[in-house]
Amino acid sequence: MLILTIDTATPAVSAGVVRRTDTSVALLAERVTVDARAHAEQLTPNVVAALADADVAFDDLEAVVVGCGPGPFTGLRVGMASAAAYGHALDIPVHEVCSLDAIGIDTADTAGEVLVVTDARRREVYWARYRGGVRTAGPAVDAPADVPGAADAVAGSREHIGLFDLPALAPAYPTPVGLVRAVADWTEPPAALTPMYLRRPDAKPAVASHR
Repeated sequence: MLILTIDTATPAVSAGVVRRTDTSVALLAERVTVDARAHAEQLTPNVVAALADADVAFDDLEAVVVGCGPGPFTGLRVGMASAAAYGHALDIPVHEVCSLDAIGIDTADTAGEVLVVTDARRREVYWARYRGGVRTAGPAVDAPADVPGAADAVAGSREHIGLFDLPALAPAYPTPVGLVRAVADWTEPPAALTPMYLRRPDAKPAVASHR
């Protein structure tokens, strides 16, 4: 199965092409641009370039996997809307996964509990904890000092892992292979795409006063 992967939940604007079989998941190509303000400009060029690098045409694709966050509103919507558009145009399924899970599953060979953090802005982090690549807590959003529980290592945002006194692991952003491996069930039709924001909107409707 040839799969297009997309993730825009972090500053890494990621597109990849992965070949999945019953026994393996292999990366064919990946294009990543790290720019928190360039999701809309860079995603489509990265998708096109990744397909070209893999020598794969759009019509060869059999599925799309997209990170659903947690992440900031604008960047996350770019990736999820693009994934939905590719799925609709090509008539192929679009599977969503938690972007933190895609990082966490890449730490499956690490002993103990692994904390995964990404930038939530406002001096906060999105976080979840994993053991053997399986999520044991989260996802949630907190200030780094308020992240609960103990861990043995940390992975994720290079700018934020240093805030935790833990050994640092390599995965800095959701990888194409991690995204594909994080899909829970390939046999069931995927659910409707639902972005994971973890925050309430800043704007609130005005409440009319009654006198």
